[in-house]
Amino acid sequence: MYLNNIFFIQKKYVTFGYKFFKYFNISNNQEKTILGHPEGLFVLFFSEMWERFCYYGMRVLLILFLTKSLLKGDTEASLIYGAYCALVYAAPVLGGRMADMFLGYRYAILLGAVLMSIGEFLILGGNEQFLLIGMGAIIIGNGYFKANISTIVGKLYKDGDERRDSGFTIFYIGINVGALLATTVVAYVGEVYGFKWGFGLAGIGMLLGMLIFWAGRKRYEGTPGLEIREAGKEKIGPFTKVQAITIGSLALIPLCYILILKNVFIMDLSMIGLSAEASIPLMTILLTSLFVLVAINLIKKGVAAGPVWRDRMIALVIFMVINIIFWACFEQAGTSLTLFADRNVAREILGWTMPAAMTQFFNPFFIIVFGSIFSMMWVKLSKIGKNPSIPMKFAFGILQLGLGFLVTMIGFRLQTEFMVPLLTLVFLYLLHTTGELFISPIGLSMV
Repeated sequence: MYLNNIFFIQKKYVTFGYKFFKYFNISNNQEKTILGHPEGLFVLFFSEMWERFCYYGMRVLLILFLTKSLLKGDTEASLIYGAYCALVYAAPVLGGRMADMFLGYRYAILLGAVLMSIGEFLILGGNEQFLLIGMGAIIIGNGYFKANISTIVGKLYKDGDERRDSGFTIFYIGINVGALLATTVVAYVGEVYGFKWGFGLAGIGMLLGMLIFWAGRKRYEGTPGLEIREAGKEKIGPFTKVQAITIGSLALIPLCYILILKNVFIMDLSMIGLSAEASIPLMTILLTSLFVLVAINLIKKGVAAGPVWRDRMIALVIFMVINIIFWACFEQAGTSLTLFADRNVAREILGWTMPAAMTQFFNPFFIIVFGSIFSMMWVKLSKIGKNPSIPMKFAFGILQLGLGFLVTMIGFRLQTEFMVPLLTLVFLYLLHTTGELFISPIGLSMV
């Protein structure tokens, strides 16, 4: 799941090594460069690295904190986790829109960093109320930060600049490193020394990212869209629109609190002749309704544009459904697979016991190892006419996802005292990661 955006990198990714040396000693009079790239890229690299350290640091500990410290049942804890992740992925839509129209990228990113830091430190309160308020702040903050920092990276380069692909490669390596550090350092500290120390460490990471972004502002100044928009300076009563949006963002935190807390909708089945009640996750209702609306609009637009676009939009909706299934299973890394690691996996390595949350590090580690290999593989296969079609790649991705879960069946046959070997999770995450590399880059490229 980590670093889906790394797959924006196109075929030129394989020339990265060549470009690295080509630009190493090159600079010009109008642009200061490091390794041939705008020096602002490396400010954004470390800012994003620490932001991902913060986000994944909280996420890697969440399910264990809910079940062990707050004593939630597995089902309730998973529903809270799912609602949180759903809102995290929805928030950048709002954050990007507000930055484009009113806030400008720099203010939006700084606002997001402040909110995420506050959110992490609120969790240190140690009870459910502080956790949910902190999660709300992280959701809104992530929406502003994540939506806009990648945009600045793209705007560091002029249209047609051949360095752009390798620039994004460098940037997304930073994301990988942040995810890897979070799933090792924060996971270890949180489980061994106490969850509050893990969450606190994640908050400190976000503060570091914010300070780097602010201290290095001169390195990326001049990038289009940084400054507050003229529309943002307009007044609404006693406040400018920027001030009103900032206050409104704080007001959204209680809304997130409610959506996470009240994540189950109770439906009375007596309305259809059954004397029972059914619990339906509220976020499932909201997001399913949103998906249906999006799918209908896509197909309607396609029909209006002619049979070719109609078929493309239908295919797109089908691939979206496949993606939903894939990521619903893949996201078990943060819930059921972490609980499985905690309760049913023998994690001893040469006398040292790996913390359960730390097993999540296998995914970012394998992404770093195999990302470039897969990029080169697609290019080589294209040259010899053997590159699989998009549907075939999706099929292979889903197949590897399923095989990853089936690895546990082998693990159960090798169990000792009801504990399966750690290699069970190693091979499971390996197959899930290679499955991700078959689906995520291809889906983004197709769209």
